Amino acid sequence: MYGKLRSLVGRTRSRAIAAAGAALLLATLAPASAVADPPDPDDPRVGLAPGYFPWTDVSSNVDLLDNDPREGAFNTAPIGFTGIGTANSDLAFSGDNAIVGSFNGFQVYDLSDPDDPTLRASFVCPGGQGDPSVYGDLLFISVEETRGRIDCGTQGAPGAVNPERFRGVRIFDISDIDNPVQLPGVQTCRGSHTHTLVTDPDDPDNVYIYNSGTSGVRPAAELAGCMDQNPNNPAPVTSGDPTQWRIDVIKVPLDAPETAAVVSQPRIFTDPATGALNGLQNTVPGTLHPSGTPYSPLPNTNTCHDITSFHELQVAAGACQGNGILLDTSDPVNPVRLDAVSDPNYSYWHSATLNNDGTTAVFTDEWGGGTSARCRATDQLEWGADSFYEIDNGQMEFASYFKMPAVQTAQENCVAHNSSLVPVPGRDIIVQAWYQGGLSLVDFSDAANPVEIGYFDRGPITVPQNPTGLNLGGLWATYWYNGNVYGTEIARGFDTFGLLENELLSENELGAAKEVQVAEFNAQHQTEIVWEPSFNVAGAYFDQAVRAGSLPEKTEDKVGKHLEKAEKLHAKGQTASVIAQLNNAIRVLDDSDLRDALTDLRHSIAQ
Repeated sequence: MYGKLRSLVGRTRSRAIAAAGAALLLATLAPASAVADPPDPDDPRVGLAPGYFPWTDVSSNVDLLDNDPREGAFNTAPIGFTGIGTANSDLAFSGDNAIVGSFNGFQVYDLSDPDDPTLRASFVCPGGQGDPSVYGDLLFISVEETRGRIDCGTQGAPGAVNPERFRGVRIFDISDIDNPVQLPGVQTCRGSHTHTLVTDPDDPDNVYIYNSGTSGVRPAAELAGCMDQNPNNPAPVTSGDPTQWRIDVIKVPLDAPETAAVVSQPRIFTDPATGALNGLQNTVPGTLHPSGTPYSPLPNTNTCHDITSFHELQVAAGACQGNGILLDTSDPVNPVRLDAVSDPNYSYWHSATLNNDGTTAVFTDEWGGGTSARCRATDQLEWGADSFYEIDNGQMEFASYFKMPAVQTAQENCVAHNSSLVPVPGRDIIVQAWYQGGLSLVDFSDAANPVEIGYFDRGPITVPQNPTGLNLGGLWATYWYNGNVYGTEIARGFDTFGLLENELLSENELGAAKEVQVAEFNAQHQTEIVWEPSFNVAGAYFDQAVRAGSLPEKTEDKVGKHLEKAEKLHAKGQTASVIAQLNNAIRVLDDSDLRDALTDLRHSIAQ
């Protein structure tokens, strides 16, 4: 293992390593900056032939293992935008199951063979957008469209006021996942476009949901307490109880989830100096995006699109239309805004991810709403991109942008969407979905210089009924879960990807990432990633030190040999000799993450 690593690293070191922390990468892979470099016309992703089934694709360090097309009531050909009613959306994971949201309900895929998932069950329950979250035996689904019904019926809910309409957060008991039971959900004034689980370490009896509704306000005749207010009104709104400029906090008692209810509606956008409810408005009606297209909505910000919470840190990062915000959630019923940032290059702050120690926030810009071509040669890389903010003492400071660098066609909806961390110790890596721009594997360990270290992309979707227009599709979300990357493709189904060992991602690093196993996963409810001591973890830190050139040549050689011998001896059960080899390696190292990892491994083996 270590000999193979050294041969890979030898090639890498000859090409000059960028000096930026433990995960330094190739300087020749031009990092993103505030002024992005022009796209590379020779990128293999440029000019892929169009298709649907079959398609063309290209990848680097990412392997497509499986694709499961949509079936039955969840399969409508993507003709123009008419396929949205059955489109795949977000996903969550529980045990050996992936729960794939859809505008038409949800599906469950069996991941017992992670390289070859199989469709286990489908549950028709229309309402869009169908974002799922799981917590134990509970499944939560966002419902926003006016066709959503309390009974999950497919006949719709016509009329301006309909007592059968459901818009809010559905709750299912999935203790028998093959036979989910719908519990009374929680109706909200603007429905639920997305939602976020928030947990309190001091409150194990309840889980909280931060609900974000982005559509029109329901009439009070349909749901009491709803009060509309023109979100385009630039005047400071300081009185009344308009439904805009707030989020919903839903409390779910775990021993009685059927009693879940809204317990607060925090005004997290308020200007503390003036008391204006619309205190984060930072544009003027009619203001144009640098591309010449209007901001959406005008002006920003009256709700969040997506919020990501971090359980252990008790913070949340919100992508809130016109702003990125940071919240203190130590009292989950009453979150407090710590900081807010804005960006004239951004049109619609869409989603957020925090790194594992909460020192960097990654925000995405869904310029064009995800239904437009926004990765063309005429589109700047700052538009519809990831942005990285360093966090210090609750304040955020811009560091850089990153956007998939390959020019896409006018037939491909393409913009930043949903991502998750890949749990490589010592590094910050995300797998980022770009709709029809595919996915990128991005190292942002140096937040000022993110680097793409892998990708996958398909050609444009074409169907006979619409051979030259834009057919909605692409990867909605790409998430790492227990050793693989899984993606929801809006039109083509459910994808499984494997990451490949290469000079920028070693066998040890991948092995350490795969050792992180969790019982459930929701991308918007982050929990601290913990690596148990292992040879893969120690090897990952060794690989990073070698890749960065931070070890003297003799030290590098000694540590590599001691590690290799220790692992062979461990396989033979020779504990005392293993400890001796690790001690020899530790003895020649200065204080570092590598030394700490070797020390932890020695203690683990000695116990």
